[in-house]
Amino acid sequence: MSIVTLLPFIVLIGAMFLMTRSAKKKQQAAAQMRNEMQAGTGIRTIGGMYATVKEVHEDTVLLEVAPGVHAIYAKNAIGAVLADEEYNRILDGADPIHGGEPIVPDDASSLTGDTAEAEKADKIDLGKTAAPADAEPAADEAKDAKPADEAKDTVKADADAAKDDKKSGDDAK
Repeated sequence: MSIVTLLPFIVLIGAMFLMTRSAKKKQQAAAQMRNEMQAGTGIRTIGGMYATVKEVHEDTVLLEVAPGVHAIYAKNAIGAVLADEEYNRILDGADPIHGGEPIVPDDASSLTGDTAEAEKADKIDLGKTAAPADAEPAADEAKDAKPADEAKDTVKADADAAKDDKKSGDDAK
């Protein structure tokens, strides 16, 4: 056998080796993350539920899913161990961009018409305004009317053809 014949098999085996190696590394990293879990850390399960770790056992974890509500999960069901600030941000719904700023204004000045006009002025005109006065709207309507009439005629012709087919099918029986 020549080397040219064996080359595709060698490349295939090498690719399989690399793929299994990267998958094995991901599994090891996930197992290490689960083993380093401690009581009090926030986690996300593979089902998307957020909880706090209360106790860690060999194969299971006791989670507090709500205040006073505990559940036992397998360690394999832990999808991610979250940092404290990320976990608190998700649970509290805190937006890190706005920090301590109030989202709702303290006064009603934003509810007056002055800001609405300013917002309209900031918008970009996309050309969906009224047509210029020198354009001929009648010509545009005539162009649109022709295809519509042709479409109606086509639909009527199709309906008549379907009726004829149905009649001829009934006669054949």
